[in-house]
Amino acid sequence: MFIRPYRSTDLPALKAITVAAFDGVSIDQGIEREFGEVNGHDWRWRKARHLDDDAAREPEGIFVAEHEGQAVGYITTWQDRAAGIGHIPNLAIAAEFRGHGLGRQLIEHALGHFRASGLTHAKIETLVQNEIGNHLYRSLGFREVARQIHFVASLAPPKDSGG
Repeated sequence: MFIRPYRSTDLPALKAITVAAFDGVSIDQGIEREFGEVNGHDWRWRKARHLDDDAAREPEGIFVAEHEGQAVGYITTWQDRAAGIGHIPNLAIAAEFRGHGLGRQLIEHALGHFRASGLTHAKIETLVQNEIGNHLYRSLGFREVARQIHFVASLAPPKDSGG
């Protein structure tokens, strides 16, 4: 197993890993639970598109864990050099490779990338229900600095009550 730079040909495999890994810990899934599919697309489609954004923003900040020629995990990063902060928007590991320290290795790799770029801090976000992520991030020195609540409203016109 080794960590290598992202290649555009990795995108379909990384999207598949993402959809499987974020089941139960996705804001997009929460939206779907509340409102159903949005605009003809399910939460998996929306979550997978986050990788398109990551690859468009800073492809050199994506690192892929590879095992026997297959992508089995990844981490995406981007840098706000003026603020000195490195951001980690997505991290996912294929199910059969979870629980063996690969997520930790990917985060450590990203932190090294940030340090080499002269950044002073790293930021990662997760949902409260992501117990594994919460434990991992704390164990790597991340500190909780705030909590955020996501609200979503339907923009459909209100139904006429007939009155």
